[in-house]
Amino acid sequence: MVPAISWPVVGIFSGAIGVFTFSTWAALTDGLPAPATVLLSATAIFVLFTVLHDAAHYSVSTHRWVNVAFGRVAMLFVSPLISFKSFAFIHIEHHRNTNDDENDPDHFVSGAPWWQVPVRFPLMDVPYLSFLVRNVKLRPRAEVLETIFLMGTAVAVILTCAFTGHLWTLAVLYLIPERVAMFVLAWWFDWLPHHDLEDTQQENRYRATRNRVGSEWILTPLLLSQNYHLVHHLHPSIPFHRYVAAWRRNEEAYLEREAAIGTVFGQQLNPDEYRDWKRLNGKLARLLPLRMPTRSSAHAAVFHSVPVASVDRLTDDSVLIHFGVPDDLRDQFSFEPGQHVTVRTDLGDEGVRRNYSICSSATSNALAIAVKHIPGGAFSTFAMEELRAGHTLELMTPTGFFGTPLHPLATKNYVAIAAGSGITPVLSILQTALDVETESRFTLVYGNRDSDSTMFRDKLDDLEARYADRLRIIHVRSRDPRHPEHLRGRIDRAKLDQLFGSNLSLSFVDEWFLCGPVEMVTDLRGLLLERGAEPDRVHMELFHGYLKPKVADGFSPATVAVNLRGRQHEVSLAAGDTVLESALKAGLNAPYACLGGACGTCKAKVLLGSVAMEQNFALSPAVVEAGYVLTCQSHPTSDEVHVDYDA
Repeated sequence: MVPAISWPVVGIFSGAIGVFTFSTWAALTDGLPAPATVLLSATAIFVLFTVLHDAAHYSVSTHRWVNVAFGRVAMLFVSPLISFKSFAFIHIEHHRNTNDDENDPDHFVSGAPWWQVPVRFPLMDVPYLSFLVRNVKLRPRAEVLETIFLMGTAVAVILTCAFTGHLWTLAVLYLIPERVAMFVLAWWFDWLPHHDLEDTQQENRYRATRNRVGSEWILTPLLLSQNYHLVHHLHPSIPFHRYVAAWRRNEEAYLEREAAIGTVFGQQLNPDEYRDWKRLNGKLARLLPLRMPTRSSAHAAVFHSVPVASVDRLTDDSVLIHFGVPDDLRDQFSFEPGQHVTVRTDLGDEGVRRNYSICSSATSNALAIAVKHIPGGAFSTFAMEELRAGHTLELMTPTGFFGTPLHPLATKNYVAIAAGSGITPVLSILQTALDVETESRFTLVYGNRDSDSTMFRDKLDDLEARYADRLRIIHVRSRDPRHPEHLRGRIDRAKLDQLFGSNLSLSFVDEWFLCGPVEMVTDLRGLLLERGAEPDRVHMELFHGYLKPKVADGFSPATVAVNLRGRQHEVSLAAGDTVLESALKAGLNAPYACLGGACGTCKAKVLLGSVAMEQNFALSPAVVEAGYVLTCQSHPTSDEVHVDYDA
């Protein structure tokens, strides 16, 4: 996990700034011979690249602004021709497309013929600038303007020094050292890890880059751990000083996947050869245990009083609520990605019950929901204006079936399509799947009005940096004139058809997740089924079902036996009532939330008799086939019915 603050990064940043300050004094006063000044400045710039590199992956801190601050300062030293945000964009594309000659900006170095290497190494920023120019229309205007400003400032400084007779001082202090540092960085960060490897990141993540073993007592500090560059490409958000530990903890799992390994002298080792080499060096490895998400231990959904740990603003009209689940309730509030909780509170003596998807990862030990304000909405208004840390809410144990089973050895392609607050369950599924299934990939198509209304915008940027080669996010915006034209508008059949032609290939998708307005979800599901997607591979989640007017005609009274929290109750059902209504009228605290067939909270298994459901947006065909129903939609079609909420 990314630390709150990476002190080793802070340390090398401070040291590098101190060294550069000293070399500045030496250049201005001729206090050292020119070669010594050049060496000091080049060393400082080389070290600051690691700060820039970790900042680009948001590895310096869990606070986004800290990463941006460190990245912007370091970028001024490494290459003042490009803004930090532009560099981060280009570098993430390198992770996505490693060794792909057409799309990897670093392939300029790693794929160079040996006789061109000395020329290409110091010109590493040339392909970066050309890559940025090719993609300039996709970048935010502020980022482009910042890059133009930096370029103009750099040229102005050079010209000013030239006209005032200080060009040689600038050259000794910065211009020559910056090229020297660029040469070494291209050599150690790009060429050594990637050259002569044929697999791209998309084809085989374990053989698109390599580790170099041997002489680690000098290589690891000298290369600032980039001799373990493979670890960085597998886990981009790990801070540089944790690469070696990550390799040692996961080593056997990497070797099972034929990880690319070379020695310090360039000999390539297969896993068996590496094991032999390791035995000769007396090294041991440990495996990192994996925490799999589990469902709540509660036999049936039940309410508990849970304190609010924090309330943070996401956008102008939404908040993120973290709950401080007590230790004795943690098993009951365990959840699988895609599940939701029901919040119950008493506002103005009027009981309010709302259903919210869990947006935190199921492997994070955190429970969080996001609430988007609905004009006139009782709870959403309360959450936006009054709810604070320390308040207590009645929270139902997690329910729902939007997700899919995960397996650590699975290799799947997932696609999620979400609009607005539909991102909440998708975010949990996305984070958990990428964490548990280290070979799976995820594409998110996310629709919003504009950038400011995008919930979890910064979080999604962080995740895209963390899982650079396995996560792709396509933002579709309906009211942003600066957004790329082909990604403007709403997510509908026409837009999805367009994406099929450019960004998505339906035949390679293993699982689909749809969450958003009823019309969008049902329409897109219909399109996917028309195109040949298997129904049980298309998962949909609705926050609201259709609330139909109650009609008694055609229904008969019945006797209903209800298993709830280990006890059996017998209730009478009036003609036209649903199974859930009969249970609630009898005073049973049966679980429910939306009452529209959308959330799945009221699910129960039919043990005896038969029922007919008016509508079902929550249960898959396989679950219905197994005998489960939504009791809020179920009308008995037999004189006696026995349902089990505990099943």
